[in-house]
Amino acid sequence: MANVAKKVSWSGRDRDEDEDGRAGETTPLLNGTGPGAAGGARQLTPSSFLRIGQLSNVDLNEDIHELQTELPRQRPNEIPHNEKLLSLKYESLDYDNSENQLFLEEERRINHAAFRTVEIKRWVICAMIGILTGLVACFIDIVVENLAGLKYRVVKDNIDKFTAKGGLSFSLLLWATLNASVVMVGSLIVAFIEPVAAGSGIPQIKCYLNGVKIPHVVRLKTLVIKVCGVILSVVGGLAVGKEGPMIHSGAVIAAGISQGRSTSLKRDFKIFEYFRRDTEKRDFVSAGAAAGVSAAFGAPVGGVLFSLEEGASFWNQFLTWRIFFASMISTFTLNSVLSVYHGNAWDLSSPGLINFGRFDSEKMGYTIQEIPIFIFMGVVGGILGALFNALNYWLTMFRIRYIHRPCLQVVEAMLVAAVTATVGFVMIYCSRDCQPIQGSSVAYPLQLFCADGEYNSMATAFFNTPEKSVVNLFHDPPGSYNPMTLGMFTLMYFFLACWTYGLTVSAGVFIPSLLIGAAWGRLFGISLSYLTKGSIWADPGKYALMGAAAQLGGIVRMTLSLTVIMMEATGNVTYGFPIMLVLMTAKIVGDYFVEGLYDMHIQLQSVPFLHWEAPVTSHSLTAREVMSTPVTCLRRIERVGTVVDILSDTSSNHNGFPVVESNPDTTQVAGLRGLILRSQLIVLLKHKVFVERANLSLVQRRLKLKDFRDAYPRFPPIQSIHVSQDERECMIDLSEFMNPSPYTVPQEASLPRVFKLFRALGLRHLVVVDNRNEVVGMVTRKDLARYRLGKEGLEELSLAQT
Repeated sequence: MANVAKKVSWSGRDRDEDEDGRAGETTPLLNGTGPGAAGGARQLTPSSFLRIGQLSNVDLNEDIHELQTELPRQRPNEIPHNEKLLSLKYESLDYDNSENQLFLEEERRINHAAFRTVEIKRWVICAMIGILTGLVACFIDIVVENLAGLKYRVVKDNIDKFTAKGGLSFSLLLWATLNASVVMVGSLIVAFIEPVAAGSGIPQIKCYLNGVKIPHVVRLKTLVIKVCGVILSVVGGLAVGKEGPMIHSGAVIAAGISQGRSTSLKRDFKIFEYFRRDTEKRDFVSAGAAAGVSAAFGAPVGGVLFSLEEGASFWNQFLTWRIFFASMISTFTLNSVLSVYHGNAWDLSSPGLINFGRFDSEKMGYTIQEIPIFIFMGVVGGILGALFNALNYWLTMFRIRYIHRPCLQVVEAMLVAAVTATVGFVMIYCSRDCQPIQGSSVAYPLQLFCADGEYNSMATAFFNTPEKSVVNLFHDPPGSYNPMTLGMFTLMYFFLACWTYGLTVSAGVFIPSLLIGAAWGRLFGISLSYLTKGSIWADPGKYALMGAAAQLGGIVRMTLSLTVIMMEATGNVTYGFPIMLVLMTAKIVGDYFVEGLYDMHIQLQSVPFLHWEAPVTSHSLTAREVMSTPVTCLRRIERVGTVVDILSDTSSNHNGFPVVESNPDTTQVAGLRGLILRSQLIVLLKHKVFVERANLSLVQRRLKLKDFRDAYPRFPPIQSIHVSQDERECMIDLSEFMNPSPYTVPQEASLPRVFKLFRALGLRHLVVVDNRNEVVGMVTRKDLARYRLGKEGLEELSLAQT
């Protein structure tokens, strides 16, 4: 296998992104020479192979990482990269409740009235998620509108002044400098403060809902950087949209509110304590993601379907209704606030950040003979989407290898901003496509070399925020654009958007995709109109809509949710069928070549992501072949020193320990009795829940479930807990705290069967037992995720401690 170095965080930076946010320089090469050497998955030593399911909080190994970052390290110029790797740095979340005695006692004490109270709290939290997500969307929209408006007015006045007396190069310099300066600030805060805020955040949220712990993904600091970053990216004129990051923002808001405290602010409001566990948090994050989509597009039903299709790996009927409620509240809040802001308080006409405007179905209906044309557009969208993804894949590989220092990432973002402004200026300068200003709705009409009373048509596409450009392409009357203008714009914007996605800035890919598709769709419509001698059905706006759907579907490969989002955003059900056809075709064609953009980026980060089903050819594998061995077991009554030593062993950071029945004075191991988590053991040690060996009959100190919830999600590292020499000799009884009924499988179970059980129940640990109920192995997320279907059949990925 190729030499492999450490992989970088989601932003592509070369930092050993520690789980507590501090970063070292680099990790030694994983080619068999460094301490983190990784061979094939089969060749790993048991100790490194069992780095399974680390604790679901991000500060677990804080002290260890601090020690590591102090070591002097060399910084390589190139990071060799192999995507056929599975990173051991990502941990799983505990979506399965530990039904120990404490949990069962609490549940039995809760009466019907208390259950009703908990249910009411869930609805209150969903309403708060909707309101806050809507307010964040309003803030982004208002700030972007004002700052972008100011920038475009300054540049427009400058261009108008220099067009008359010559010296337009000053205008170009001003535009490029303004763009680069704004983007520099946006990139600096992402690269140096919170790298996980880069991009749209959709792949990260998708992983979180799948059960993978992405460090810092739902922190308050991430939200602040995300919101500021996306404002600066859009104002900086990059080929980006502000809609994608709303999904991440909604998820962070949901995670924060549902816990009733902020770990970033170190404030505990002592509310919603019942929901302090991964299962509950996951459900609220699903609602937050849906509320984000709803606020972005004014599409509450689309938000629910997005959360179902792209996000949530686990779903139930009660959750659907609550998520829809959060989505509705979100779009209503945004609508109300923006309507007041625009001065028409009673006219709720701004349901989302982008409103595609009304499509009049009487003027723009479609006929049966247009169906094959729409399908053809879907094929084009699928091919262009696959090309976009393939180019972005190689670009991301290049970034991982060479542009891994934060300062380089900021320079690249500034370069892209300056190039975007330059390309826009040159295209506007060279364009001779002049349209009458009378009756047009252009926000910043540039006259340049056009006659009086006319404006430059290319400027409506480039000299505007991408959202407004999309609406213009949908609704401007026929004849507003020269075919050459649209063709050149499509070509340039395609490459600019591809280059921009993956920069260290907060930005989404939705709007650029729609804009590219709307441009070539409108061009397609103009061509049809020309071929059919101006037939009334060949309306360019209608084809712009279909092109936008085809292009976005070809890039992100969403079908169900995107159909509904497009229908809700246009306010027209008439186009439901053609949009669905276009999206299905684009997905089928695109999937033939490469994966969707989000799945591709998840794979590039080596995340142990579990798809809906096990690989189709994996029936020949059994649990015995995929499990991790040997397993570190604990006895039901264990010596404190033994527990401390096991937890302190950095070579095997296990997070789940099967509990077996045995006499403390003998070494003979009996059958499985339960499972206990690292987090639970740490809380027990912290509260000194143990007794001296001579007094085993004494009652241990009683703990409540609240003690465990108060420590969630950042349980203290074992190094911070002091255990004296005398205390090491004490005994600890795990009976009350372990889960006495963990899920188990026999070692003969097939991989698809194990996968289905693990995936459907959201497990973190699955114990493998023999016919005598003795523990023989443990299946974790990485054991299942490392098998995938490649071009040559079933592939087994290598594991790397990165």
